[in-house]
Amino acid sequence: MRIINRKLRNNLFTGNFKAAKKSQQNFSAAFFILWQSQAIHAILRTDVFTLPLPTRIAAIIHDNWSAMLVNIKSTVMVSAIGLSVGSVIGYLVAVLATMAPKWGGAGLPIVSAFNAIPIVALAPVMTNWTKDVSNQPEVRSMVAKILVVMIVSIASMSINAYRGLNELKSFAKDMMASYAATKRQVFFKLQMPNSVPYIFTALKVSTPNAVISAIVSEYFAEYIVGVGREIRENIVQAQYSTAWAYIVVACAIGIIFYAVLMIVEAIVMKKYH
Repeated sequence: MRIINRKLRNNLFTGNFKAAKKSQQNFSAAFFILWQSQAIHAILRTDVFTLPLPTRIAAIIHDNWSAMLVNIKSTVMVSAIGLSVGSVIGYLVAVLATMAPKWGGAGLPIVSAFNAIPIVALAPVMTNWTKDVSNQPEVRSMVAKILVVMIVSIASMSINAYRGLNELKSFAKDMMASYAATKRQVFFKLQMPNSVPYIFTALKVSTPNAVISAIVSEYFAEYIVGVGREIRENIVQAQYSTAWAYIVVACAIGIIFYAVLMIVEAIVMKKYH
């Protein structure tokens, strides 16, 4: 297993991506065999109750898919809405900081300061803050979780978008000036297109963070729904196999979100560049 892992690293560093993919597949297969054969249990000195076998986890997901789908939809909705709203607000903060540096520039440090707040501290505060939003606990809980994801997503977007709007090539600015372009034209024709790669850089950070934030915020949510809440409830009840099934689902959600982002980036960047 160490040999396979070493080959994978070497292939990645040398740019041999086909070999790296094959090494990765070999590593995954070796890891699965070691886990299924309980060799990992022997190494970690644990048992199949605490660390269930992959086949057991897969069986639980298959048998409980309908019930799990309700929680998956809730987590996906919170992640997607929070990420979208937070990214839009973050971009607007960057635009304000660019257009009005005297006033908007102060927003970037404030946003960064909010991002430094731990999610485990932010989630209970949001839950308490939104207690008067609605009489329905599911609505209050949804709003609180979306706010957590939104706050986490704002900082990365605002900082990266600000760089994209301002790190312009000197000849491009001179060319726009030679055409007597207005500030509006410079923004839409030069600054906004230049910020597109930086937007995707921000989203590559924000997307996995959004999923993680949604799952962690569900731990403290008032309404018992979501992948994160199910992980917590099953661990409390010592249902470790079900908890692991939800952990695998949480990983899958993050991977799918990131894969969709990569596809969108490839389409958009082909248009702009």
